[in-house]
Amino acid sequence: MTPRPTSLLDGCHTVMFVHAHPDDETITTGALIAELVARGIRVCLLTATRGERGEVVAGTLTGLEGTAELAAERERELQRATDALGISQRFWLGEAPALADPLSARRYRDSGMEWIRPGLAGPAGDVHDDALVRAPLTAVVADVAALLRHIRPSLVVSYDNDGGYGHPDHVRVAEATLRAGRACGIRFAEIVATPGVDVEWFDLESRRNTVTDALRQHASQLTVDGTDIVHSGGQREAITTSIGLRVTQNSV
Repeated sequence: MTPRPTSLLDGCHTVMFVHAHPDDETITTGALIAELVARGIRVCLLTATRGERGEVVAGTLTGLEGTAELAAERERELQRATDALGISQRFWLGEAPALADPLSARRYRDSGMEWIRPGLAGPAGDVHDDALVRAPLTAVVADVAALLRHIRPSLVVSYDNDGGYGHPDHVRVAEATLRAGRACGIRFAEIVATPGVDVEWFDLESRRNTVTDALRQHASQLTVDGTDIVHSGGQREAITTSIGLRVTQNSV
C-alpha cells in the first residue's frame, strides 16, 4: 500500500488563524477552518480590528456605515460566524490575552483602504491616528506573540506578504504574525490562492454548506447569491472552497 503523503497538519492539536477584520476569517479560510474542526483540531481566531471602516450592504443595516454601532454589529456578526464554523476561541488584538503590556490595552482601528485597480488595494487617504497601520510594528508583534505564548498552537496561519490583495491591514497582520511566530518558535503558514511549489493544497467542496452559513452571518458586508459572494460595492467572487498553505517559518 502506498503510504499517505505527510501533511503540515499531521500532529497538530491547535491551529490559530490571524485575520485583519471580521469576515476575513470566513471569506478567505472558512472552508479550511471547517475542515480542521471536522478533523478534531482545535481552532482559535485572532482578529485585529472591528472593521469599523467597512462599507455596508444596501438594506436594513445601511445606516450603520460610518457609525460606532457598525463596530458593535460586526462583533456580533463575527460571533455568529465563528459559531457556525466551530471555532473554539476568538480574541481581539490589543485585549488580554492578546496583549503584551497589561497597562497598555488598545483598540486597533480599521485603517481603511482605496482601490488602486481591480483586485489590488492600497492605503486610504485618511488614516486615523489609532489605526492598525499607525501602531508601531513592534507593539503589534508583541501583542500577537502574547497570545501565541498563551495558546501555544501547533501552527499559526495568516496572509502572505502582500496580504492577499494589498489591504494595508492585511499586510501589517501578515508581517506581525510572521515575526511573532518566529519570536515564539511556532510554525507560520501563509495562505496561498493557487497551487504551487511547497504548497499543500486542500480541496474542500464538502465544507461549502458550512462556509455558506458562516458567510450569511456577515450581513453588513456581503450577501450570498448561489455560489457567489456579493460584496457591499457589488463586486462578486466565488465562495472559496479550495485553499493552499505554505510553511514559511518552522518551529524551533
